[in-house]
Amino acid sequence: MRIREKVVAAGCLAVAACLLAPREAAAQTTVERDKNWATVSDVSLVLGSSVVFLMPRVYYSDPEATVGWKGRWHFSVMAPAMTMTALTLLVDLPIKSALESTRPGCSIDETKAAVSDSGCESFGGPSTHAFASWGATGAGTGIFVVDTFRYSSGRFNAGAFIGNVAFPLTASVVTTIARGVAPGDTRPHENAGQIAIGGVTGFLSGLAVGTAYAMLQRPNCGYGNALFCW
Repeated sequence: MRIREKVVAAGCLAVAACLLAPREAAAQTTVERDKNWATVSDVSLVLGSSVVFLMPRVYYSDPEATVGWKGRWHFSVMAPAMTMTALTLLVDLPIKSALESTRPGCSIDETKAAVSDSGCESFGGPSTHAFASWGATGAGTGIFVVDTFRYSSGRFNAGAFIGNVAFPLTASVVTTIARGVAPGDTRPHENAGQIAIGGVTGFLSGLAVGTAYAMLQRPNCGYGNALFCW
């Protein structure tokens, strides 16, 4: 009788071990990603996005103003800024969850478990960083093109180009590199496809938003020498 009890107990323990082992292994799965490059991507994203929406609208002359280059800050720039923020959140939350594109080295189950510090806390594609950074570049490009050709008669302003296009473009490139590199034994934060899709869709979205805003909002503040206007 004791032998039978021991056999049953051993069998129960074996079944329990088989059931618990995969969960234990899944909970302990950790994918190493370089934290320094993660910080670089965060900083470049913030800098590139901020400069575009902090830039004044630069234009040359106007039928209703004196001739020369002028810069005006518009509080209405919050409209495209908030639009791009909403689109970025849309990508980061429902779209990523629906596509279930995992980060390199992660499975769908590990990502859904969202274990802290596992490197698999969220899905990877489309890349939110790429979408936001290239979205800012697209928005700045749209604003610069409209201000140059519609409101400045095609005259080129170096300062406007640097602030609206060159700087955010450089920041976008840095963000893209930072999200895709994997030094040593680490894995990248996103794969090339996730970064590319995020970047392309972000740039096109930003270009549409920036162009529409610049077309609807003239760069001048009307009569007077006010630097800030609605």
